[in-house]
Amino acid sequence: MSKPVVNNLRFNQDHGCFTCATDTGLRLFNIEPLTEKLNLAKENVGSISHGEMLFRTNLLAIVGGGTWPKFADNTVLIRDETQKPDEKFVMEYIFSQPVMNVRMKRNKIFCVLRNEIHVFSFPNTSIHLYSFRTRDNFKGLCEVSTLRDVVVFPGHKCGSVEIVDLERVQPGQSVCPVTISAHQNELACLALNQTGNMMATASRKGTLIRVFNLYSKQLVVELRRGSDTATLYCISFSHDSAFLCASSDKGTVHIFAIEDTTLNKRSSFKKMGFLGQYGESQWGLASFTVPAECACICAFGSGHTVVAVCVDGTFHKYSFTTSGNCNREAYNVFLDIGDDDMY
Repeated sequence: MSKPVVNNLRFNQDHGCFTCATDTGLRLFNIEPLTEKLNLAKENVGSISHGEMLFRTNLLAIVGGGTWPKFADNTVLIRDETQKPDEKFVMEYIFSQPVMNVRMKRNKIFCVLRNEIHVFSFPNTSIHLYSFRTRDNFKGLCEVSTLRDVVVFPGHKCGSVEIVDLERVQPGQSVCPVTISAHQNELACLALNQTGNMMATASRKGTLIRVFNLYSKQLVVELRRGSDTATLYCISFSHDSAFLCASSDKGTVHIFAIEDTTLNKRSSFKKMGFLGQYGESQWGLASFTVPAECACICAFGSGHTVVAVCVDGTFHKYSFTTSGNCNREAYNVFLDIGDDDMY
């Protein structure tokens, strides 16, 4: 039996679970240990383009899409898994164009369209709070902090990022985002750390990752994934912001040190002029391989571990040391896992 087409993978906010949106429905997995916690079949929800879990609560946001959609792709549906089967859909947000992404906080939901982001209070007394215009955002780039009320998204200028501190803006007020010119090329990835004071960015060129301090708006460190162009799928901070990981179509997950950057590798050809800026770049502390040209998301687990979840259905977990060693801790095919246990 062929495996379902995976349309989207997404970690929850504490990186302890992930959702898998497929043409045969939506599945939710716990990471440690790797078990299936929810399976919404195609008969119930159709094919799904995006799924977003609110921490480890009973609330899920889903967007229809794919081969056999049951719900429109311009609608965000909220499910409450504690409700009766015919009452699980408790909320919906309908827009005039397809929804490219969804992000949730404990008190807000962010619905990302091609050129707009709409923010609503959530889940109680859900009302519209803000709208932001963006550059054409077909990747649905938008990240929110779990602890601080800040949101980042593509700016109007190519390669720029706009930052909005929602704690300083009242609903209905005009918003003047702070803009950081992060790259010369279009953005490919964005990431925020847990506390919302650091942001990582990468462009579609895929060679450099830049980390910024959101208070000072200054560049903290520039990290080099490689010297050849690559498609970056995901960048993610560790919970303590000491490290950052990144996955690309080269089939490699790179791990960088952010807090103690002396741990990162430097080019041994530093003084040779023909290498130019490459010789001055900070390269990864450690790395491990996943299937090449296979989109995957990555995040830090407990201790010094990194988890990578790929659209081919494979699950990879590696431990790393500050000296740069990586060891495989676990490998599985999560699409083959079935578990009837609920949360």
